[in-house]
Amino acid sequence: MNRDPALFPLLARLIHWLMAAMILAMLFIGVGMVSSVSDRHAWLLSLHKPLGIAILLLACLRLLLRLRYRPPALPGDLPRVQRLAAAASHWLLYALMFVLPVVGWMMLSAGGYPVMLGEGIRLPAIAPADATWFAVLRWSHRALAYLLFGVFLLHFAAALYHGLIRRDGVLRSMLWRRATPRVDEPAAVDET
Repeated sequence: MNRDPALFPLLARLIHWLMAAMILAMLFIGVGMVSSVSDRHAWLLSLHKPLGIAILLLACLRLLLRLRYRPPALPGDLPRVQRLAAAASHWLLYALMFVLPVVGWMMLSAGGYPVMLGEGIRLPAIAPADATWFAVLRWSHRALAYLLFGVFLLHFAAALYHGLIRRDGVLRSMLWRRATPRVDEPAAVDET
């Protein structure tokens, strides 16, 4: 089956938007979780763990799709520094989508806490129980979450820049409608 080279594959687009919603929800759940000592803490934690593992699994699928299908080419007139920033931010997002859930899983393992995904589904520990290691991983998990939020905001700002200011088809390539270039749009350059 041939696909429109100006669009990401449909499955990649669906996973992208699903993961965007999940990651944003996860960031707010995490903030609510660490700032609450009420009964909501246990409830938020019960959401946080399986959502983190779901993000990890979807990140694996998303990376496979990214490696299988060539992304749409960036506009030909996009400055080199912006091309480098786009590539770096995308790979940083992928890295964080993998590292953050794994660090969280390791943190819980080091703290001796079970990683439960629901009734009767318990993941194995992936780090030895150790209070010092738990503290380091907890700090790391929080710092990485803030980094993810910052990169997420930059990614969102870049999408708006391409969609509202440049109107160069970059944002449209991840949306549902066919990406039709403007008449005055420069030719795309494939950098992959």
